[in-house]
Amino acid sequence: MSPIRIEPLTDTPESRGALSAMLIETVAHGGSVSFMHPLSETDADAFWKDSLASADRGERIVLGAFDEHDLIGTVTLQLKLPPNQPHRAEIAKMMTRVSHRKRGVARALLDAAEALARAHHRTILVLDTAEDGGASSLYEGVGFKLSGIIPDYAFKPHGGLTGTKIYWKRIGAAA
Repeated sequence: MSPIRIEPLTDTPESRGALSAMLIETVAHGGSVSFMHPLSETDADAFWKDSLASADRGERIVLGAFDEHDLIGTVTLQLKLPPNQPHRAEIAKMMTRVSHRKRGVARALLDAAEALARAHHRTILVLDTAEDGGASSLYEGVGFKLSGIIPDYAFKPHGGLTGTKIYWKRIGAAA
């Protein structure tokens, strides 16, 4: 694998197609990213169209990780939060292509998202991950602290309930 390149994504047919394929693959492999299996191309495309439009408005940043020209991972940094929370950002929709897992892609994406959060004057990051099959070890390995677990939070893509783990990480001085 060549060096991973991370960059913000914009709404193009190519980026939406690659993001949709990754979302469908993630859900098919049991990834708890808000969708149920089977996920249609139409629904995946609609999700990314809305998400990238939000990025165009500056409400979030959708990052892509590339191996050469292939999109192999993504993460979203949500910046638009309520008026009493201008100091925090949320990490969402972390996904890596099945073919590229365990190769440092997710960590590179998290590092880039954290740097962007700092550049946007955020001092704390939050995220959640599924209790069953989530990425807890990754998040804990880069310094996120577990706040707690909410049982029966969401359905897994293939059915059955799972809890969610809520994490936070201070990335700057408190305001």
